Amino acid sequence: MKALLQRVSHASVSFNGEVIGTIGQGFAILLGVAQGDTKKDAEYLAKKVVNLRVFEDQQGKFNLSALDVKGELLVVSQFTLLASTKKGHRPSFTEAAPPEEAEPLFDLFVELLRGSGLSVVKGLFRQHLLVEIHNDGPVTILLDTREQKGQEFRCHCEE
Repeated sequence: MKALLQRVSHASVSFNGEVIGTIGQGFAILLGVAQGDTKKDAEYLAKKVVNLRVFEDQQGKFNLSALDVKGELLVVSQFTLLASTKKGHRPSFTEAAPPEEAEPLFDLFVELLRGSGLSVVKGLFRQHLLVEIHNDGPVTILLDTREQKGQEFRCHCEE
């Protein structure tokens, strides 16, 4: 599972010309679910997202998490994060989980984030969306649960 986090001052998602979700300060999260991803990947990633310290403290250092600043979260499914461009000029998406496997994990990830107490909005799964992101910094971080495979992890988002 991959998540591309962008620290934002504002973000929104639209479908068919209508805004369906908007946030202020927080993260716009583009989430890609890979084949073989499990509930543990969603748990690990949710914990990592809410606790990642990339918001500035009074000294301008990255010492605060989304929990600390009561950030808002916008989550959009993005299977293209799993693109392979090793061969040719057309990306291959064979590493992406099929929709019937990806959607439940996407929804679980969103629910785990909501369990942290932060405000969470999401885009529609398998729909053509327009995402407006006001990247603050800019700060962009790529998280990949495959870097953690083999390790036990549990989400304790209320910590």
